Amino acid sequence: MTHKFSNFSERRLRLGPAGNAWPTRLAISFALLGAGRGMACDLCSVYHAPLAHGFVEQGFHFGVAEQFTRFASLQYESHSVPNEAHQWLDSSVTQLALGYHFTDRFGVQLTAPLIYRSFRRVEGGAIDEGTESGLGDMALSASYVVLRRDKEKWSMAWSVLGGIKFPTGDTSRLHEELAEETPVPGEPESAIHGHDLTLGSGSYDGFVGTQIFYRWQRFYFTADTQYSIRSEGDIHYRFANDLAWAGGPGYYLAFQEDFTLGLQAVVSGESKGKDQFAGEPAEDTAITIVYLGPKIGLSWKNRLSVEISAGIPVDIQNSALQAVPDYRVQAGLIWRF
Repeated sequence: MTHKFSNFSERRLRLGPAGNAWPTRLAISFALLGAGRGMACDLCSVYHAPLAHGFVEQGFHFGVAEQFTRFASLQYESHSVPNEAHQWLDSSVTQLALGYHFTDRFGVQLTAPLIYRSFRRVEGGAIDEGTESGLGDMALSASYVVLRRDKEKWSMAWSVLGGIKFPTGDTSRLHEELAEETPVPGEPESAIHGHDLTLGSGSYDGFVGTQIFYRWQRFYFTADTQYSIRSEGDIHYRFANDLAWAGGPGYYLAFQEDFTLGLQAVVSGESKGKDQFAGEPAEDTAITIVYLGPKIGLSWKNRLSVEISAGIPVDIQNSALQAVPDYRVQAGLIWRF
């Protein structure tokens, strides 16, 4: 460690609101990278770049977020069952985000998800393999910093967000729900359906959320939630409202003037009830999942933030027969200009 950095390190913690506290601001922005991003089902969560926590200036930002989830296990009423037909689903959702901050507290963002899914399932008593890809449901959101503090040994930020999703994703796969048949006795039942493969919902949906960050010296804690409010879409199908959440403690391994590196233990999850199809409950759609895994990320100067995280399900409660996650991997990048 150079003498120059040692002086900066001592000075950094003494900076108050009137000081140049951008390294602390950058660290807070990094710690919240990925908050509200792809935490729940592909059609529910909207990635929202963590640039509206009171620690950014007016201007544009561009973000890319990726979530890959592997579904290769089957559960019936929350109990594992044999996967005799080797059914699986690989889901990749890449969200592109472009936003603008009018002030250091208020900003807006447009998000466009690009979805790619490959699968193997039982359909009509035979094995069906294929892929589905395209644009998902785009979203327009706004965020506002309600509270922020930057003190000698601690910092905190609390923001809220909300927005609307538009029916831009293709719903042709959803139409499979109209032609589903009862499986022949003795044949494997399909665990992957049209509502799992569809790129869009065909509905206008709202969502609200909140994000909290707290730091004490090099230790920090984050928590965020996002709640999706669904309406009836194509073929009178209504996806259930969805609650996604994530949080946990972390520690800054490096906290320098132009570089930060943090490691965090994250507990995350999602919970949704049964979808509605023509006014009747879709029995194989309710699920509650709890993930546990690490998140690591870095920030460079006041421009670039990157994070990578992984999650393993530690508890899954579901209705009827469903293909459930084995793991998921998430990554995010933000560039400010």
